[in-house]
Parts: sequence; structure tokens; C-alpha cells
Amino acid sequence: MKKEDSPFFIELVSKPEIIDPIPQQKWSEKEIQERFEEFSSYLMPPLQSEKTIWGIYQHGNDELIGLCGLLTNDEDDREVGYRFRKPYWGKGYGTEVTRGMLNYCFNQLDIALMTADVNITNTASVRILERFMKPASEFFNEKDNCTDRRYTVSKEEWNTRAER
Repeated sequence: MKKEDSPFFIELVSKPEIIDPIPQQKWSEKEIQERFEEFSSYLMPPLQSEKTIWGIYQHGNDELIGLCGLLTNDEDDREVGYRFRKPYWGKGYGTEVTRGMLNYCFNQLDIALMTADVNITNTASVRILERFMKPASEFFNEKDNCTDRRYTVSKEEWNTRAER
């Protein structure tokens, strides 16, 4: 991400319609600025960091439309995450980014297992994850005060699937 992305980043991490379905606790202005600076200047490769966040852009357009991330969950498994600005919902970007992230993580980073946690009421993300992964568990997420479902897919399963 670049300096000009700051207003879009602020929207992605503070607008209730974007963060409530995840859910995510609201960050202070200082936390938002610190996270933007952190996510805009990575010094470590993705596998050496617990969390790497990248900006998402449409081809031919330099306006930030979303964020995707390679995260680490509470069981030290790698996790894919994403979010988009509201005008870009329902246009297939979530599916495209999830597919691309899984391909990248399995075939470039050589990760053996990928996960994704989703608030079960976030039906759009549930539909996306069910295209590529299988449900592994459901649990109450005390930090976010919601019920999450964890999805998983192994590199072997991914590379033998017909529809990616």
C-alpha cells in the first residue's frame, strides 16, 4: 500500500458495515495509523511474520479496494483473510482473492495447511470459503464475541481438486 491509500484503509478498518460482520473491535485513530504504517512497509518475508496484510487493487486501477492477509490462528496454523470496501461486494472479488491466496500459499510459499475463520453470520464469506475449504470446527470466539467456524484445506487436497 502507498500513502494515497490511507483514506481507503481507514474505511476498511473502521466502517461498521465492513468490520461488524467480521467482527473486529474498533481501533483508535492512533492504532489505525500504526497499522497502516506497519502494513505499508513490510521488512520480513510473509513466512517469517505472524501477520502479513496486502492491498487489493483492480487491474488498471490504483485505488485500494480491499485487504487480504496471511495470518496465524490460535493453533499456529496459517490463515487466509480478506475484506473489501462496500462498493466491491458481490462482484466475485472475494472468490478471486481466496483462490489466488490459496494458490500462492500452497504453490509459492509451500504451506501444507491453510485455514480461515469466519463469523457464522457472515454468510457471504461462508459461501466463499465453502467453495474451497471444508468446515473443521465451530467455536465461540470470546475476543470477538461471536461464533466462528474454522475451515481448512491441505495443499494435497487443493492440488487434486478439479475446481480451483
